[in-house]
Amino acid sequence: QVQLVESGGGSVQAGESLRLSCEASGDIMGMGWFRQVPGKQREGVAAFWSGSYTTFYADSVKGRFAVSRANAKNTLYLQMNSLKPEDTAMYYCAAATHGDGPWNRAQLYQYWGQGTQVTVSS
Repeated sequence: QVQLVESGGGSVQAGESLRLSCEASGDIMGMGWFRQVPGKQREGVAAFWSGSYTTFYADSVKGRFAVSRANAKNTLYLQMNSLKPEDTAMYYCAAATHGDGPWNRAQLYQYWGQGTQVTVSS
């Protein structure tokens, strides 16, 4: 059983930064960050795959967001810089213990955090 505990959301002005954290327990193959706004599908933002130390990013956040993992703490981070109002969403941490498929496919992940709100005002 994997448990995920997220932290770090909040309200900021456009151009500012936030860092999200997701502390995990258990054996994990890969972890990702997704976001969702009401009425829209959950969108993959970034992911980190443990075995290959590979990172993945959505085109909309490349160059602004950085995903990293502190293995000793089994914690996934999402550093979000140059935030834009369109980044406003509920952000979810997700963990995959097995399976195969595109990193940004929500069905790949078996475990989800409770979500943390990020609000960016112009």
